[in-house]
Amino acid sequence: MEKEDNSNKNNNIKQKNEDKQEELNEKQKERKYLITRNLQEILGEDKLVKQIITGKNIHVYWGTATTGRPHVGYFVPIQKIADFLRADIRVTILFADLHASLDNLKSDFELLENRLLYYEYVIKALMTALNVPLEKLHFVRGQSYQLSEPYTKDLLRLSSLVSLRDAVRAGAEVIKQMDDPLLSGILYPLLQALDEQYLKVDGQFGGLDQRKIFILAEEQLPRIKLGKRFHLMNPMVPGLTGSKMSSSEEYSKIDLLDDPDVVSTKIDSANCPSIESGIDNGVLAFYQHVVFPIIGGIIMNNQQFCDFPSLQNAFKEELIKEDELKNYLKQFLNGILAKVQENCFNTPEFKEILSKAYPKVSINNDDFSKLCVNKLEEKISSVVGPFGDKFEFIPSKNITQSSLIFDMDSSIGGQSYPLKILWRCSLKGNFTLAHIYALIQLKIFCDKRFQCTILISDLDAFLDKLKCPWQDLKKRTENHLKILKQLLNLLGMENVSICLSSDYEFESDFTLKMYQAVSVVTRDQTSLIPEANTVGCHLCPIYFALDIFYGNYDIVLIGPNQKEFADLALKINKELKRDDSNMPAFLILPEIIGTDGLRMSATKPDFNLNINDGLKKNSTKNWKIFL
Repeated sequence: MEKEDNSNKNNNIKQKNEDKQEELNEKQKERKYLITRNLQEILGEDKLVKQIITGKNIHVYWGTATTGRPHVGYFVPIQKIADFLRADIRVTILFADLHASLDNLKSDFELLENRLLYYEYVIKALMTALNVPLEKLHFVRGQSYQLSEPYTKDLLRLSSLVSLRDAVRAGAEVIKQMDDPLLSGILYPLLQALDEQYLKVDGQFGGLDQRKIFILAEEQLPRIKLGKRFHLMNPMVPGLTGSKMSSSEEYSKIDLLDDPDVVSTKIDSANCPSIESGIDNGVLAFYQHVVFPIIGGIIMNNQQFCDFPSLQNAFKEELIKEDELKNYLKQFLNGILAKVQENCFNTPEFKEILSKAYPKVSINNDDFSKLCVNKLEEKISSVVGPFGDKFEFIPSKNITQSSLIFDMDSSIGGQSYPLKILWRCSLKGNFTLAHIYALIQLKIFCDKRFQCTILISDLDAFLDKLKCPWQDLKKRTENHLKILKQLLNLLGMENVSICLSSDYEFESDFTLKMYQAVSVVTRDQTSLIPEANTVGCHLCPIYFALDIFYGNYDIVLIGPNQKEFADLALKINKELKRDDSNMPAFLILPEIIGTDGLRMSATKPDFNLNINDGLKKNSTKNWKIFL
């Protein structure tokens, strides 16, 4: 019965779309034809039709990550963009420089600016060669808005809702996948979805390989009350070897700057099997997706072909030979590429941009071995505190001996500045006995005239399985701040600074460091929270690392459950090749046990002793120990 209901529902939707199609007048039908011709698939076609009928000023965007060098496969989207312009659609072209840096296997931050400039020159040169009017296009750089506070907040909200599985699946066709993918590749689809909102578009245009990202955008953006767009997909052009044409596969594509001899050699060596073989034919694919959409009909071997099927049939019947197909294609491509290259090299600075954007580099395997970090257990030592408490200690470059940590004066190595001590406090629940214990340990350093800071982290509670909902973050922060001030006053610690991570965590420089960090760690390395099913959970250890880097602290007080967080912070610092002196030492406080015999947690109110409970309630909890 359920299947029958679904079938009826689908038929009703199909009928509504057909009815809307009938509502289009001739001019609107022509406009829709220009928009949709030569596309492989459309998602949300009913939205597009409705906007055509209402006469809306339709706005779409096409994005390209500034990674490998553009190739002739770009002819397909560029020619389609020309159709959009003829249909009086506003088109924005996004140079996704931040997306490129997230795809860490292809690009790095040092090359971003020159690669972006290279893409601007080459894409505009290609458009000019194909007679696409540049004055009707809008060009945007991703980082012009992707590091902004509103964008970052929406990314974090989205990350808390999107499952790890859905994010990995969405990027499978676009990001180079591994058994243990980089966290940056998992974030990539979320960023692309959000771009639709911040570019203020009605739809997105891309290749069929982005279909899963488009579906993720349609399903997830409405969950954070952002609009649902339509999506237009062009077919993927097979490479010369028959596989997907890719900037990273040198022999599968023809570069826009390839010399005529190189173009001819690549085409001569391209796969051109018979149609009956069922093997992808890279040469015929060029005719189908590039040649005919650009020039319409062609004349070959004294025969005129008005469309691709007629040429395909002639090849099948052996009326046209492989050599004839290849020779015509060489002439066609070299003619267009000559115009592209002339447009590029007429600019004096282009050669320098090219050399800086794609330098020839050699990889020394020894460099990778230097990035290895010792196992955590090899770094940890033990130390006894003033009251006989046993602590674990992870040394730093500046503080190497655990035995001296409680005997140090307020300076380091004879330097005049005081040691900076941090305790990072989350908003996951009420203050418990474990929090009080941490404050008492902090007081020891405070009495030594160390510069002590308490950092209230709001994002930690939000990203960790929504233990504090987004709308409650401000209120809970204010409550924690009020309680902390009262406790510090009672303990005689008025000189301790209290900082809020919300004061800086959305600054563009801080957000850029977040993106740099996710580009060097993997899914498994950030799986530090039990049952971490969302993308947001994997960002928790990233923001932990960023917080401890931010204030240039000398010692950070952490709990035993945060040892792996500290270890990951060390790895991030090493992978990003930052100075070891930036890393603090870690003093690992003893575990405080709850009434259930396990680590006392603010998120388990039935088994912790918190300061909001009265004497009677705490007495009841204590009795549980003996039951």
